[in-house]
Parts: sequence; C-alpha cells; structure tokens
Amino acid sequence: MSAVPIAAHALLSDCHSAALVTDSGSVDWLCFPRFDSPSVFGRLLDDAAGHWSVRPAGQFRSSRRYLDRTLVLETTFECPGGTVVLTEALAMGLGNRGHALGRGAPHLLIRSITCASGSVPVDFSYAPRPEYGLLRPLLSVVDGGVTARGGAEWLVLSSPVPLTPSDSVATAQIAMTAGQTHIFGLHRSTLEETPAHIWDQAALRERLDGTVEAWRSWSELHQNYDGPWREMVHHSGRVLQALTFRPSGAIVAAATTSLPEEAGGERNWDYRYSWVRDASFTMAALWVAACPDEVSDFFAFMTTAAAAAVGPDQPLQIMFGVGGEHDLSERTLPHLSGWRGSRPVRIGNGAWQQRQIDVYGELLDAAHLLADKITEMDEDMRAFLVALADTAAGHWRHPDQGIWEVRGEARHFLYSKVMCWVALDRALKLADRLAAGDHADRWKAARDEIWETVVREGWNPSAGAFTQYFGGAALDASALMVPIVGFLPADDPRVLSTIDAIASRLTDERGLVYRYRAELGVDGVAGGEGTFLLCTFWLAQALAMAGRVPEARDVFARAAAYANDVGLLAEEVDPASGELLGNFPQAFSHIGLVNAAWAITQAMGSQAMGRDPQAPAH
Repeated sequence: MSAVPIAAHALLSDCHSAALVTDSGSVDWLCFPRFDSPSVFGRLLDDAAGHWSVRPAGQFRSSRRYLDRTLVLETTFECPGGTVVLTEALAMGLGNRGHALGRGAPHLLIRSITCASGSVPVDFSYAPRPEYGLLRPLLSVVDGGVTARGGAEWLVLSSPVPLTPSDSVATAQIAMTAGQTHIFGLHRSTLEETPAHIWDQAALRERLDGTVEAWRSWSELHQNYDGPWREMVHHSGRVLQALTFRPSGAIVAAATTSLPEEAGGERNWDYRYSWVRDASFTMAALWVAACPDEVSDFFAFMTTAAAAAVGPDQPLQIMFGVGGEHDLSERTLPHLSGWRGSRPVRIGNGAWQQRQIDVYGELLDAAHLLADKITEMDEDMRAFLVALADTAAGHWRHPDQGIWEVRGEARHFLYSKVMCWVALDRALKLADRLAAGDHADRWKAARDEIWETVVREGWNPSAGAFTQYFGGAALDASALMVPIVGFLPADDPRVLSTIDAIASRLTDERGLVYRYRAELGVDGVAGGEGTFLLCTFWLAQALAMAGRVPEARDVFARAAAYANDVGLLAEEVDPASGELLGNFPQAFSHIGLVNAAWAITQAMGSQAMGRDPQAPAH
C-alpha cells in the first residue's frame, strides 16, 4: 500500500505518456507507450507494482523545480557529505520545436545524476512490473545495461555503472564525487516496433538537452499571456500540453487512475481518457495559456471521435480513448491495494455508456470559439454540428446523469439543461457559417423554451439559488456556469444570490468549494469526497464577472495555494487535512486556474476602463 502523499509527485511527459516522480527520487508511475497503457511502474497504487529509485543513501533533504519554461525536472539532494542533482525527463523526438512538441518521441525516460559537491553514495533500485504489477520480468545483464521482457514489452535500461539483478530487481550503490555525472535511460518497445536498445552517454545527453530545448521552444512560440499570475498560467498551459496525446490531439483528464476522492474510499476512477464535457472549458484555457494550434487539434480530435459515435438513435458518447476508442469498459484490479488502501483500483471508465445531454452544448460552444474556422470544415463536419443542435432541441427534456456522472438515478439536472441552451444559442450564432438558416426558427423556439423552464424550475426561492436539479433544494457548484456561459448576466439578482449561497453554504472552513454535498447520496456512490479545486476557480470566475474583483482574487489565491512545490494541482483537497486528493495532475483544475485568471484580468481591465466586466473576452 502506497502512503506517499499525492502532492509529493512531479509530472514528466513526452506528449504520449506520463511518469510521476516522488520528491525522494522514485518513479512510482509510468505508462508506456500511451497515457492509458498498463503501467510499467505502479508503486503509486501498490508497493509491489514496480518503481525506479535513484536517491542518496542515508539522510538527505530534497528540493526540486522544473527547468525554466519546461517540464524537465531537477531535484537537488543535500546530504551530510555533499550535494547531488537529479535531472530527468521523458525524451522528446529529435528536432522537436514549436508545434512539433512530442512528434517522434522515442518512449525513453532519461535520468541524469550529478554530484555537485563533496562525495555522496547513491542507491539505485530498478524494479519494472509491467501490466499493473502482474508481471515480474526476467532481468538480464547485457553490455551497457539490463534488459527485461515482460509480456509483449521489451524494456532496455542503459546504465553507465554495473547493475546486479536479483529476483526481478536490479540494484547498485554508486559512489559519486564532485564533478561526476551518470545518465540512465529506460527505452521501451515491442517486438513489432523498432527494437529498444542501449544508449551511450553522449546520445542520452543529446536527447536530454534536446528535450529542454523542445519545451522552451514550445513555450516561447505558444505562450503570450501577460496578466496577473503569469507564471502560474504559463505553467498550467505546459501541464495541459503535457496531458496532450500528440498523435491525435486528445487531452486526458489526468495522468493517473484510481487516486481517490477520499483516502480509503471507493470513489476511485480512471481519468486517462478525453471527455467531451471538457471541450469548451479546455479550449478557452488553451486560447489563453497555449495557442490556437492546440485549440484546433483538440477540437479536431473531439469532433472526429464524436462524429463516429453518433447516429439517429445513438446519443453522443461523452468520452473517448486518446486514440478515439469508444469502448472504455471498466474493470477492477483486485491484486492492487490502492493508494492508502483506497479500493477498488479501476481501469476503464463505465461512464462512457452514460447519457449526458450537456455534451451538445460543450461541443457547440467549442465550435463557436473556433467560428472563423467553421467555413474551412467539410460538409460532413458542418452537418454533424447541425445534428448536435437538432439533437439538443429534441432531447433537452430528458433526464440524464449530469456533469458529475452520477451513478444513481437520472434526474433533470440544471447544468444539463443550461448546456442544451448553450448548444442552441451557439448554433444560432453559427447558423450562417453552418448553412443552417432553415433550422434557426426551431432552434430559437427550443432555446427560449429551455430558458423559461430553467428560470422557472431550476430556481428555488427557499434555497435562494439555482439548485442541482429541478425540484430539488441541494446546491451544486455547476450552477456557477449560469453566468459563465452567458445564460444570465452575472449581476442578475438570482445569479448573485446563487454565488453567495455557494460561497457561504457549499464551502469548507478554508473557503474551498464542494461540487455538492456527497453525503446527500444523489450520486449513488458510498463515502465522501474533498472540495473541488475546479469549482473554487469557477467561484472566482463568477465573482470576477459580477465585478467583485477583490473577492475573486481572494478565492483564486485560496485555490492556487494548493499547488504543490512544482506547481501541480490535483482534483480535490481533503477538508480535514488540506492534503491533495484525486487523480493527478488534474487538467480540470489547471483549466479552472487559467480561465479564472483570465476572467479576473478582464474584469480588472474593464473596471479600469469603465467597461462591462461581462463583455466578450476575445
């Protein structure tokens, strides 16, 4: 059972797969060659599921950072006898620059350790456990390293020092003195691919230096935001890029599976997939923190995958694999004990089969963000977007599982109805570009009927707020999207009352926002959960749009303070301990940070110029 705090991990990515490294120098999570591949190292979820540790023997203090404008990690270990520095990255392809980041990535994890002063003994432990820890591969010493065959995978560890394998673990103790550097490389392939091989020190150094330059080139060409919290916004943009699957443009919700929403609980889900729900939020954040290239790639992936999964009697699928896969059937891994005993450990995600009618709004809102590119789309894509609006008009009255993918009964969730309104509102704005003028009257009638229904059935005078579902009294942070998507202005009295109700009654003692009160049982899953960082950023965004900038800044700072030492955010925060919870790093949390920072920036500028803070941002 792993007990290392979630916040103790840092992310490495080659825009194909991800590794998580602890602040004590252990790679405790690595999936090759895709984000959703079975893990090679899985100690994050069970001590027996594999790791690769490079750390000083004996006592040390560690500090770490990402090298400037990169996701190349540098950890400094201060020891009684000296100092060593560990620099590591998932290697980018040769010549990666700008938009090419991740192209041709060799599936190579590089770890370089240098003795900066004194003399330090370093412990080395390499224990690959493919297929989520099910396999204990045979390790064989070869000239320049160690090979491992696990199932269909071929792993080659390049090492400049001799390693001793025993019981599927290769170890060494390396005596290092000032000025010495050793570079290790773990290369993965299969028998069908170009074989993994031993890399010499010069080649590994070249790839590590090239990876630093690739990240910096991307950052310089793609990141132009220059408002408050500039470094946080730029870093969040790099995190979103790191969670992007380069071959398709998909962005995963997180790099991990089954990190719990409550320590020891069962709210453990696989987030290594791409959700339609995230589309408009993600694209808005990418406009600010990255560049239009990434926006277009993500939209192209999402619409292509979605168009292949919808038909006359087939609702729009809500999520896809990073290669556009549709079947994401969920199963459990009973041999894994889970992070701090949080079971079951799940792979796949059963929510792929849910009905969520909000997704039509998210896709059409995303299309609206790319309005200038609509005329460049082919006729099939325009027809698909028209079909989305038609479906929203015809299905908005249906109950569904909602944005939070409840596993209880379907309900008439407020957020789902609002997003159907968004679908039709954006479709009307795009009608000319979509050559869909003949649909406009029906779309307008349905849009107006949704609006009237939501303000009548979704507003609860006793609660003083728009509530979670029609006829209910429970609060839900997704009601903050009412002003954010333009359903009602942020200074509407009902919106202001909803903002205040959420700020006062749906927060913990730290002022962080819950999604909803899990103890009410609406989601059909046992146990509780932490506060949601995304929802706290939504509160900051809504306050900014309402012109309440000082409050918005306070809420933003409150949420952003939970980033770990290398600027990464998880999904949730434990209300008792303040510890990060949930899958990590969480794209939604970083998306929320970017969008809230932008809203506050816009509101500050509007107030300075005497403009309406709700005026369009772009």
